[in-house]
Amino acid sequence: MKIKKISTIVVDIPLTRPHVMSLMTVKEVNYLFVRIEGENGAVGWGETSILGGPTWSEESVESCAAVVNKYVGPYLIGRDFERIEELRHFMETLVRGNHFALAAVELALWDLLGKTRGLPVYDLLGGKCRDKVPMSWSLAAGSIEADLKEAEEMWAKGNFIFKFKTGLKRVDEDAERIRVIREAFPEAWLRADANQGWNRAQALRACALFEPYNLDFIEQPVPKTDMESLEYINKHSNVPIMADESLESIQAASQLVKRDAVGVFGIKLSKAGGLLGGKRLAAIAEGAGFPCYVGSMFETPLCNAAHLHFCCSTPQVVLGCELFGPMLLADQVTEEMTGFDKGYVLLDSDKPGFGITMNEAKLKKYARGGFFDITD
Repeated sequence: MKIKKISTIVVDIPLTRPHVMSLMTVKEVNYLFVRIEGENGAVGWGETSILGGPTWSEESVESCAAVVNKYVGPYLIGRDFERIEELRHFMETLVRGNHFALAAVELALWDLLGKTRGLPVYDLLGGKCRDKVPMSWSLAAGSIEADLKEAEEMWAKGNFIFKFKTGLKRVDEDAERIRVIREAFPEAWLRADANQGWNRAQALRACALFEPYNLDFIEQPVPKTDMESLEYINKHSNVPIMADESLESIQAASQLVKRDAVGVFGIKLSKAGGLLGGKRLAAIAEGAGFPCYVGSMFETPLCNAAHLHFCCSTPQVVLGCELFGPMLLADQVTEEMTGFDKGYVLLDSDKPGFGITMNEAKLKKYARGGFFDITD
């Protein structure tokens, strides 16, 4: 089954409210969508999302488009799309790194393969071990009052997990935010995410100040390049430390385990290069005895579905997910919406592939230009 055509389109979708992080304040999300058509007439879709350019990682939506359009896509035309493992290795010989760009292509290949075989992707990955995943809501509205209001609204809908975006304010101010939510919701599961926003001293102080509030983990307290500090913090904190930005490859995952630098893995398919990379990270976590959590880059229901197929076919994902992206997007570019119910994200479709239909009119509404087509 050969690849006949690959098309890409860059799309910017605004959020319903700003999302305040230590690295930036996100007001819109930049997407690259990849459409792959097989010679059999089937079509698969993939997606990667970027927050604010090459800030969260080295990649931008512009670099992702260039990688797919010029350096990867032309060399995939005519190749067998059923051989995804082989194509993954081949793409990694064409470009180094660029996991966000490669993820969009790989996800489109999985969607195409599922539609060709008439199977949902989770069946191609070994089958489901769960049908729904607890959803963590990120509190990042910018003030204690706004955070409390959002938490009350989400609690009323059944959400019981909240994650604080920290690292922008002083550590004691972040501790006060956590105290207010903990006292309002004593039974909630709470987490914190600094997005690399602290140095070693700040992170150690945060671990001490946050400890009384019984957090499940503190995510990426220091820059991903500062492995020494990450290791030191993990060994001196009573709050578990989770790797997100530091978990940028299977090689990085191995080093994190060897150095005892973290105790939890935060997996994103874009960061992992796709489903195959995500599964490898989960296997390393299983070997190390680490629980896994699935993060968010404000995916649309398309990439949310891909993450759900991963979550629901991967036993190590026991700390839930934050696949709330569609709930904060001002508009949807898919015909289907992610299923949310009583604090859970639902994998409620057994349709082939990811079970998502793209709305191309909506894509073009938010696109920077038209489709870029790659053929022979």
